[in-house]
Amino acid sequence: METLRLGVIMNGVTGRMGTNQHLVRSICAIRAQGGVVLGDGRVVVPDPILVGRSAERIGALAKANGDLRWTTDLDAALADPQNHVYFDSASTGLRAALTRKAIDAGKHVYVEKPSATTLEDALDLYRRAERAGVRHGVVQDKLWLPGLMKLKLLIDSGFFGRILSVRGEFGYWVFEGDWQQAQRPSWNYRKQDDGGIIVDMLCHWRYVLDNLFGSVTALSCLGATHIPQRVDERGKPYAATADDAAYATFELEGGVIAQINSSWTTRVRRDDLATFHVDGTLGSAVAGLSDCWIQPRAATPKPVWNPDVAQTIDFFATWQKMPSNRSYDNAFKAQWELFLRHVAAGEPFRWNLLEGAKGVQLAELGLASWAGRKWVDVAPLEGSR
Repeated sequence: METLRLGVIMNGVTGRMGTNQHLVRSICAIRAQGGVVLGDGRVVVPDPILVGRSAERIGALAKANGDLRWTTDLDAALADPQNHVYFDSASTGLRAALTRKAIDAGKHVYVEKPSATTLEDALDLYRRAERAGVRHGVVQDKLWLPGLMKLKLLIDSGFFGRILSVRGEFGYWVFEGDWQQAQRPSWNYRKQDDGGIIVDMLCHWRYVLDNLFGSVTALSCLGATHIPQRVDERGKPYAATADDAAYATFELEGGVIAQINSSWTTRVRRDDLATFHVDGTLGSAVAGLSDCWIQPRAATPKPVWNPDVAQTIDFFATWQKMPSNRSYDNAFKAQWELFLRHVAAGEPFRWNLLEGAKGVQLAELGLASWAGRKWVDVAPLEGSR
């Protein structure tokens, strides 16, 4: 069995998500299982080189994960012909410039979302990669979450009949950093550092809505900065200049209406940190990150409005939990494997830089809607399917 080595430059993996999801649970897990088997029987094994500014931090991370290659010299890593892929999960504000450099060096590119801070830059990356003939992708991990995969199974089976609406709830309380340490980095709450929940989460909601329920055609979005002052990692108070909550409504192709609330200032009383409630003519479902509950038409209870009498129906008990009839891998790892197959053997991979640009487009339009207090249309992008 032939083994193909694929050098992967991993920039910005010292952060929580970069370390846990992309390095440990994706690339290192793929290496531990012996690589990814291609359609022709060959095996592709990623050979990562970690890149960071701090030699101490990046060296320690490389050592802790099997004495991986590492460097603080990104240019040297890009110049090495033994490195074939550039992956970026570093600072959002630097992503477009670094990805351009990688494309110009002839590397295939795979980047976290948002792929850029502006639609202009996001589209430039897509067009540049197409001209260079390199393969490219953007992380769209939520499509491989077990809960959403179960939801997709229901859609494909016709369970819902005609889908009417989608209601999404995402978020949790992020501590302000004074009496309890914040569980998200402080830059998330500074607009000048590319923070804000609209930029962060509308990129996700674009690919979830487009791939499951129908292309987004219009939206109305209201942002808010509910907590105006927070405390940073050094214990210093700072002005929170970015939005920490967003309340958005989307019109989708085919007439589906979606409403998604995103908040870092909400306390959770629901099944998971993100839930999607889908109503259709033949049934409804509620999906979290891992599980999915269903209620078909014939099993729908018949409540009667009477505020003078205590509710007798246990509504939660009227839903049935879907079984897990298959095993589910880590969502980030699942997409990494598809991208590695794409690079090594040209297998199909449609979650590319154009799809990433659609997410940036929706975030920009969300900010514009908030600023103008109006509905905005979502125009198709060049090359869209």
